[in-house]
Amino acid sequence: MKLSYNWLKDYLKCDLTPQQVADAMTAIGIEVDGVEEQEQIPGGLAGVVVARVLTCEPHPDSDHLHVTTVDAGSGEPLTVVCGAPNVAAGQKVLFAQIGTVLPGDFKIKKSKIRGVESMGMICAEDELGIGDSHEGIMVLPEDAVVGTPAKEYLHLGSEAVIEYEITANRIDAASHWGVARDLYAWLRLNGQPCELVRPDVDEFREGEGEGISVEVLDSDGAPRYTGITVRGVKVGPSPEWLQKRLMGIGLRPINNIVDISNFVLFELGQPLHTFDAAKIGGHVVVRRAAEGELIRTLDGVERKLSSLDMVIADERVPMCIAGVFGGEDSGVTDGTTDVFVESAYFDPASIRRTSKRTGLQTDASFRYERGADPEIPIYALKRAVNLILACAGGRVEGKIRECCPKPFERKQIELDYARIEAFAGHPIGFATIESILESLGYVFLEKHPGGSRVAAPSYMVDVYRECDVVEEILRIYGYNNIPLPQHMKMSVGATPKPDPEAVRNAVSNWLAANGFVEIMNNSLTKGEYYAGLKTFPAERCATIVNPLSQDLNVMRQTLILGGLEVIAYNLNRQISSMRTFEYGSVYSRLPEKSAETLDGYEEHTCFTLMLTGTPEKSWRAEPAKSNYFQLKGYVELLLRRYGADLQQMWTDAAPADLFSEGMVYRLPGKGRTLVTLGTVNPALARKFGIKQPVFAAEIEWPALFELVRRDKVSFSELPKFPSVRRDLALLLDEQVSYAELRAAAFKQAKKLLRQVGLFDVYRGDKIPAGKKQYALSFLIQDQERTLTDQDTERVMERLLTTFQKDFGAQLR
Repeated sequence: MKLSYNWLKDYLKCDLTPQQVADAMTAIGIEVDGVEEQEQIPGGLAGVVVARVLTCEPHPDSDHLHVTTVDAGSGEPLTVVCGAPNVAAGQKVLFAQIGTVLPGDFKIKKSKIRGVESMGMICAEDELGIGDSHEGIMVLPEDAVVGTPAKEYLHLGSEAVIEYEITANRIDAASHWGVARDLYAWLRLNGQPCELVRPDVDEFREGEGEGISVEVLDSDGAPRYTGITVRGVKVGPSPEWLQKRLMGIGLRPINNIVDISNFVLFELGQPLHTFDAAKIGGHVVVRRAAEGELIRTLDGVERKLSSLDMVIADERVPMCIAGVFGGEDSGVTDGTTDVFVESAYFDPASIRRTSKRTGLQTDASFRYERGADPEIPIYALKRAVNLILACAGGRVEGKIRECCPKPFERKQIELDYARIEAFAGHPIGFATIESILESLGYVFLEKHPGGSRVAAPSYMVDVYRECDVVEEILRIYGYNNIPLPQHMKMSVGATPKPDPEAVRNAVSNWLAANGFVEIMNNSLTKGEYYAGLKTFPAERCATIVNPLSQDLNVMRQTLILGGLEVIAYNLNRQISSMRTFEYGSVYSRLPEKSAETLDGYEEHTCFTLMLTGTPEKSWRAEPAKSNYFQLKGYVELLLRRYGADLQQMWTDAAPADLFSEGMVYRLPGKGRTLVTLGTVNPALARKFGIKQPVFAAEIEWPALFELVRRDKVSFSELPKFPSVRRDLALLLDEQVSYAELRAAAFKQAKKLLRQVGLFDVYRGDKIPAGKKQYALSFLIQDQERTLTDQDTERVMERLLTTFQKDFGAQLR
């Protein structure tokens, strides 16, 4: 948000400089991004001067252009071609010289227009950024001095603007008055002279007649609704002071009625809405929308409403989405003469739900959904009406219409000053505590020795308990004023063995040493990613009730999809070769339990490795493309590092919806999944805009850590007897996998067989259709004696017989 220093000083009379104001805001818990000196019009109209039109003749080759000579105070007259219908000799005008950059980054250059050279431009209001009119050039009074810079003539100044952030719990600081109120308490505490001046509304008077009546049908959605009718207004440009205030914080003036609503919003933090009274059919009705009801909003979009949305309607149709966005058909136009001004307090949850569902994030919804001040609507309404009468004329008709069935009561809190000081860890002083609370607007209902009972200000929507009050006290007192104790006390917990964090760091370091880069994604992701997946079905997603956006509406079930997002992001920036890993939690809904309870969800952590692309070329060697077996090698090295016996692992094919080829390692016994790896299904990759192969492995952290706990490092002697290697070339059906052959081999010869390897796969010439050739290696060894050729041949015969019988293999 932007805070105008000059605007702030309308309410806070003090001697602080803009930088000192920013420092004070930081001290009281308002996060300041920076202070900048901002020109009223960007560039300050440098190069634009007051000039006199000396001559004006019709262009010889145009029926609407004029050829003029202009005295800009620089000596020789300049020839300028002008298309404005009102240009005439003898006028004083604002003239942009060659090289001037006008608002909109429009640079004035010497040019030839219909054969006549033009040495600059005579400007209209909108070209200078000081108005909207483009009917003709801006004609100045006769007393304007030729050669005067436009910045000086128009009194264009600059002012300090403070950029700051609003956290969810500080919506009370989302206005100039809110910041002034906090700074006043801080200045008083620090003994600096200051005065807090609240805008005066004593001049407000209700009018005669009835005005437009109001009916609230759903007081839960609109606990307080107020409005008033003003007749006979004249819609037009806002006065200069109002335009400067809005432009100073980056808002574009529209007209006096709309500008006043925006002014009050940023002055007091209370959203307002102004309707064209002539477009209201009957009276104002505040209600829930009918399911599927339509409304065309100010942006020209026709929107379908939900039965949970609050609307402001007349007796026929909705006029606006309450607290979120106005309607096109009821808005103020240049022809408006009567208006109905609304100031309300809407239920924050209702506004938040509507804003998120429709995707409409407005200044009004930003404040309402975080909690507006329920006591301020009538005051803000009076302030707006006074400004309308001053800037647009008119008269008030009838009384303020208010619907508030249940009056708001301030939260009452019992305070124990000694407990507050103990909580703060520093003797603040009872008198200081009361002074801070009084400055912030707390009302003391009862005082007693060592404490009091107070009513919290209505603008502090998150203050309920004593600890909340302590936070407000310390914010103004200053956390930097709490001294650090000389002695620190701490308790040391026993570190579990093995330490999960140490194992995680060791794995991360090993992966980083092998060229992988760690990534980190949001746990929230897009629900559309899970549409059509069987391994991670959409119905098992943990859905967010009020998502920030539809791109962040579910909790992730796997890290692989987030990794694909990262790869797609980098591919779009010409980074085609990547090795990434990520550690994080995944979440899913359990089908057998209620989703309404925490027991209905499951959470655990995973490691994910991803490879894609070809590394950059090197003079030493030709780089190899990333492939499935490269990834498999990294995974198996990691598993062996923590004691995994891959020969004892159960294996399955990887799920086809995620991988076009791959495998699953399971722990022996219960078959718990340890790793799923393979080539990401191209159809899935294309959903992310990825066309090159991607290889991924997801390691279940609880299963891996179970391996770590089991792993007992022990010593064994090196084998005393030699091993024997034998190879087999087998012709097999395409559906037979290496994993099946390997498992069958160990089952048949588990006493002597030490290793099985696949060193060649062949498909093509001289191989029948639907067949493939595997070349397998077998390492055979006896721990007690040297094997003879006959021993080795018997083992190989049993293996071949098994392959032929179980898989229909043929020896090549």
